[in-house]
Amino acid sequence: MGNVKELRGRIKSIGNIRQLTKAMEMVASMKLRRVQNKAVAYHGASRELRAMAARVSRVAEGYSELELPKLGEPSRFGVFVLSSDRGLCGAYNSKIGLEVLDFMDRKRKERAEASFRFWVYGKKAYTYLHKRHFEVERYFVDPPLDKVRFEAAAMVGAELGKAFLEGKVDEVYVAYTEFVSAGRFVPRVERLLPLRRIVADPEDEAATASIDYLVEPDPVQLIKLFFEAYLNVSIYDVMLQSLTSEHASRRMAMKNATDAAGRMQRELKLEYNRARQESITKELLDIVGGANAIA
Repeated sequence: MGNVKELRGRIKSIGNIRQLTKAMEMVASMKLRRVQNKAVAYHGASRELRAMAARVSRVAEGYSELELPKLGEPSRFGVFVLSSDRGLCGAYNSKIGLEVLDFMDRKRKERAEASFRFWVYGKKAYTYLHKRHFEVERYFVDPPLDKVRFEAAAMVGAELGKAFLEGKVDEVYVAYTEFVSAGRFVPRVERLLPLRRIVADPEDEAATASIDYLVEPDPVQLIKLFFEAYLNVSIYDVMLQSLTSEHASRRMAMKNATDAAGRMQRELKLEYNRARQESITKELLDIVGGANAIA
């Protein structure tokens, strides 16, 4: 049992930490409310566009003017990884890192000569990959993910689309954290390109049906524009999903830290009261003993 002065200092220190984590929890809650509705609404639109991509990809194969890369056994993979710039958000960053490593293991089992290139948004993912000596093609730092705009998604989309069309990578994937609810966020690695390998939702009858499209005036130009729009919208969607998940994870982590600090404070206060009572009792005994000795 510690002395009274030491326990008083520990109680004060933990109280200060509790105030800090409570403030961070409130800030994370505010940011989560600000971005959550936008992310949920945009995610639905992105899923619809993805289903459309599965349909358009079949139409695109009929036009040699598009100069689409030939499909074969992919061995060069490009991965766009999203993480946070700051910590204190629980296992959010470590989970997406483990999901990327698991994805790489699966691809290496399929193709022993598999190689990977990474595009990164978020300081934590860059540090994670750099420490493991993986090749990071580009690390995006401006604007920060917390203030991300559609223009940033278009910038990333241009980089990924160029790498794919120039044949630097055979397939493009995105590693992000999908926001399911305020208490659940799931790390995922999904294929973005090529369009011809986008898997349609089996419940989407329009995506799985064989439809003969009539496109006017220029189907080639239309498909090129769709390729760009699909890529940019999909990237902006995963950015919003990751940002929302980060805020939700940080809010949960700070709430757990605040609750733990509260429990620790209560336990220390009980120990402090016992130590103080023992000290008072000892002083009383010393006084009584001294009085008896004088008498």
